[in-house]
Amino acid sequence: MSIKAVLFDLDGTLLPMDLNVFLESYFGLLAKRMAPCGYDPKALVKAIWHCTGSMIQNDGSATNEAVFWKGFASIFGEQARADEPHFEAFYQENFDKLQTVCGYTPYAAEAMQAVHSRGLRAILATSPLYPAIATQKRARWAGLDPEEFELITTYENSCHTKPNPDYYRDILAKINLSPSECLMVGNDVEEDMIAASVGMHVFLLTDCLINKQQKDISVYPHGDFRALLQYIEENV
Repeated sequence: MSIKAVLFDLDGTLLPMDLNVFLESYFGLLAKRMAPCGYDPKALVKAIWHCTGSMIQNDGSATNEAVFWKGFASIFGEQARADEPHFEAFYQENFDKLQTVCGYTPYAAEAMQAVHSRGLRAILATSPLYPAIATQKRARWAGLDPEEFELITTYENSCHTKPNPDYYRDILAKINLSPSECLMVGNDVEEDMIAASVGMHVFLLTDCLINKQQKDISVYPHGDFRALLQYIEENV
């Protein structure tokens, strides 16, 4: 392989987690923070899910950030845009509490070291449904410095998201590489292995495997972190 860049998913890959537990805790914490602003917890969570769906369906004509806030304002009114600083304060002041529901593995840093020692470019290809501050914090929870990544996809700088293949095409355009020069590492069969459809090499990390459709994972190089490190050593 003539790999020049390795793309890493974050949640469930570099940062071990049970996604359902994380989301439940995340929504609970956010709803508590926003309640004094007049948001009913159930209505707020429902709205966030709706806006997340809009970002997933983004046609590329606007950033995910713009799509989110357009949807949010359509539900709560244009005046809701004035509450954006309160959401930013949540990520600044409260978001780190969610680290306690995530795991940690030293293999994340080992994988990054394996990439950098080979002179490869590292991309944090996590679904851009969160603002940059939330993604940078989650990278730090994984024991990593956000500066280690040449590109981190966030809702501010992305116009598509997983599992849309255009999400990966956008990354390729930004880093000016061909698909065959990239390896995508992730734990979600649907969202991460779709990178193979645009021509990228892929590795399915099985430590926190998500396989909602129960697909045959034998069609992908796969295994735990040790297997990933061996795969990089032998193939990259």
